[in-house]
Parts: sequence; C-alpha cells; structure tokens
Amino acid sequence: MEKWRKLMQKSLTTVDQISKALDLPKEELAGLDKVFRIKVNPYYLSLIKKKGDPIYKQVIPDQAELKDCDLESDPLSEEKDSPVPSIVHRYPDRCLFLVSPDCASYCRFCTRKRKVGNPKKINLKFIQQGIKYIADHPEIRDVIISGGDPLMLSDKQIENILSSLRKIPHIQILRIGSRVPCFLPQRVTTKLVRVLKKYHPLYINVHFNHPDELTPEAVKALGRLADAGIPLGNQTVLLKGVNDNPEVMKRLMQKLLQARVRPYYIYQADMVFGTEHFRTRVEKGLEIIKALRGWTSGLAVPHFVIDAPGGGGKIPLLPEYVKSITDEEVVMRNYAGKEFHYRQAGSQSKPQSCVREILAEMLIGESDLTFN
Repeated sequence: MEKWRKLMQKSLTTVDQISKALDLPKEELAGLDKVFRIKVNPYYLSLIKKKGDPIYKQVIPDQAELKDCDLESDPLSEEKDSPVPSIVHRYPDRCLFLVSPDCASYCRFCTRKRKVGNPKKINLKFIQQGIKYIADHPEIRDVIISGGDPLMLSDKQIENILSSLRKIPHIQILRIGSRVPCFLPQRVTTKLVRVLKKYHPLYINVHFNHPDELTPEAVKALGRLADAGIPLGNQTVLLKGVNDNPEVMKRLMQKLLQARVRPYYIYQADMVFGTEHFRTRVEKGLEIIKALRGWTSGLAVPHFVIDAPGGGGKIPLLPEYVKSITDEEVVMRNYAGKEFHYRQAGSQSKPQSCVREILAEMLIGESDLTFN
C-alpha cells in the first residue's frame, strides 16, 4: 500500500481521538463532530506546535463553531447554478466540476461543508453526468476540477476524468484545485505526476494559508509538479488568528514564490455556518495588500477578493491608490503614501511650447539647431 494511503488510514476522525492525541479535555470538543466532520491526517497533525496555533486552528474543532450556526450552508449559492449534481456553471466560459467528496484533512472554515465528506452529495456516479453536461455546452472552454479534493481519487480515476475531458473538442484548459500538496504532500507521487503531465495545458491551484505549511515535504511535492511543467497558483483564505497579519502573509507569499508557486488569490472568508470566529473585517485584507504592494516583488502580490454572497462571483478589492481623476490628470498615492500626478492623454495641461523646450534640452550643444 502506498505511503499516503497508510497515512490516511491513521487519520483522526473522532472527538475521542483528537482529545487523546492532543491531551485536550473531552468537554472542550463535546458535540463538535456534529457540526462538521473531523479529519486530521498524521502528517498535518505533526505540524501543530501547540494548542491554538495557526495549524491547530485550521483543523481542530472549536466550541465557537456552535455559537455561530445561523450563517448559511451555501453562502455562494452554488446550488442555484448547479444544473446537474456535479457541476456549478456560474461564469460564461468555465465551470466547476466536483468529482471527490473527500479531503486529506478537513478545514474547519470549509465553504462546502454541506457536501464535503458526504459521498451522497459528491459521488463518482455523478461524474458521467458532469462530463455529458460539459460536452453539451460548447461555450465552456475551461474546467476547474474540485470537490472535496480531486487528488484524493486514485491515479486511475483521475486519469479517466482528465482523458474524458480532453476528448471534448471545445475544452482548452483544465484546472485542478487541491490542498493535497499542503495537507498530504506524500500523495504527490511520481506516478501521479506522470498521469497529470499527459493532459496539458493543465494548471493546479494549491491552498496554503500559513508559511509553516511550506515544509520540506510540501516544497518537494510542489517541485515535482512544477518540474512536470504544471503552472502552480495558490489560493489563501484570510483567517483570524491564522494569517491576518501583514508580516505573516508576506512570508507566506515569498515562500510560495521560492517553491515556484504564484500567489493568485487571498479570499475574504465566506459566510458559512460555524465560521464567524474565523472572519476578519474586510479592511484587514486591504491592509495586507497595502503591506505587500511595493514592499515586496509584484509576483508576491495576489488579488484580494470577496466571493460575493448569493452567487455574484469573485469581486477584487484594492486599497485606495487613486485620490482623484479629472479630465486633466490622475492624482495617485504610491505604496509609501507619496502623492503623484499623471497627465491624462489629450489634456491641455502642458502647453505646446514645452515641446520646443524639451527638444532644446535634448539637443543642447548642437550648433545648427534653429526654430522658425
């Protein structure tokens, strides 16, 4: 049996197991397995340094989950845009294809709690329906394969899905969304990579939320994917007590680039039930972007987005760099807060005579320079 499967078999899935492994009083965890399923594999568990640290908070249930269950189960209204059980078709030329109910560990802030871990909600029997839907809709050129986590399927199942999609003439791009390189890097085997590289152009968006998740094992797994020519992007969720700190986020983005992963999105946490204690104010995300832009390389600056409630899609947010815009000029502030003025194209703020002055400066010393 492969190493990653052995690790998964030893995952903690009950309150009793969590309590014993981390020496926690059982009453602290009472009833929390009823809110959302528990799963923590041994590898990710080993990254926890102490109770309440950024790794702990992401996977160990908290009593706060019982206090804010009045939020939604489907905050992004995915069901509204789901024509068949495995498809979410919201944007004109792309769709989300849910193929696996399982994950290597379960995030306590999961936006898809209503489905993840439930094989009745995301099931292999729905895959053929999804492939047929995609084949019947020629406007779809880009398929995002998600779940759960697609890389928790067997190599054979993954290849069957990718090969079926590649046979559809109008599909140009395949994308996989996975937290496996973070949660269970042992799953990124040479055999899996050989399967994936056969279906280019293939992109993978990974999910790291804290620099401590970029262990040597994780970096090795990311390197295998990058060496196979697979472009890697990262999606981070902004979480209170985990990464809501500009310096932590800067370290994360810089470490990702070192591992050949391009920071793609920072998500404002979704309004899903049992997660209010994770949510920050939106201003915190803007503060983080402001602390990245100009203070580190542009490659390390992702988009900060809110996936709009009710199915509005991803909306990017930026700090206020533009102070004013008129017909004559744009007044801007740079990353350090200094003000700059940019003349609008076609404005008359610079007189025509200045052209003569500029030419004279450029050609000073030329004895034959004359103006009529």
